[in-house]
Amino acid sequence: MTNSDYQAILDAIHRDLKPYIGQGRVADYIPELATVRPDHFGMAIVTVDGQVYRTGDADVRFSIQSISKLFACTLAFQLLGDALWQRVGREPSGTAFNSLVQLEFEAGKPRNPFINAGALVVTDVLCRRFVQAETALVDFMRRLSGEPGIGYDLRVAQSELAHAERNRAMAHFIASFGNLEMPADAVIDAYCRQCAISMSCVELARSALFLANGGVSPASGEHVLDASSAKRLSALMLTCGTYDAAGDFVYRVGLPAKSGVGGGIVAVLPGEYAVCVWSPGLDATGNSLAGVQSLEMLTTISGRSIF
Repeated sequence: MTNSDYQAILDAIHRDLKPYIGQGRVADYIPELATVRPDHFGMAIVTVDGQVYRTGDADVRFSIQSISKLFACTLAFQLLGDALWQRVGREPSGTAFNSLVQLEFEAGKPRNPFINAGALVVTDVLCRRFVQAETALVDFMRRLSGEPGIGYDLRVAQSELAHAERNRAMAHFIASFGNLEMPADAVIDAYCRQCAISMSCVELARSALFLANGGVSPASGEHVLDASSAKRLSALMLTCGTYDAAGDFVYRVGLPAKSGVGGGIVAVLPGEYAVCVWSPGLDATGNSLAGVQSLEMLTTISGRSIF
């Protein structure tokens, strides 16, 4: 693809996607997210050589929510390596992202790091290592994106903390199996703050670019992961990154991706680019309705996916 092709494709997607924009339902179980207008749409592609292509609200910051799990998992893997998988699995869950069902049968070991239970174990790893886990994650995101102004939205964090009963139950349940090392309430507090990190499509695409670039962040030059580990984390995104709709997403889009209930989805095409789309209206599985459609259009029009 040439540079002009990427911009032309984004412009065509934005034009043809209009019937989908505003469709779906915002994540109203978090009251602060319920105030976001559903008719936002932004999309950005950042190539491994640093070129940026954008359309719509690509520079508007939004709550990244579960997309933060990708970067928290990366930090935890830097700390523990393969030992991380002794505490959290690598299999699709087949259940909702906030389900407690499998924890009972699987002795408190979550299926993967991209569902809430798995993310709580990952956050526990960070809380054990850093005085403030969410601050360490924000610093990591600042380095990867090259944007020192990134932070978390305190109102969103407080809104999540005030409505975190299910996550609290999950954390205490995991702790009952001995799979948390830090106090459950401290883990929940850090987890809600990391979900409330606010970033734009351009910033998120640039942050995820290390996965498309053999583990090296083009923005900072940091060797985030070795090439093999970047491949493995991308594979985990492919199979587990879009809640219990991962199979349908892979069928339609064909890229490793991580979504969040704030309406964002970040995806990578290894060796070429990272892309992020934001549209707050969600489908029944918690993925951005217009976001999934736009990514399907991207890989269809360009003829480029991992398959």
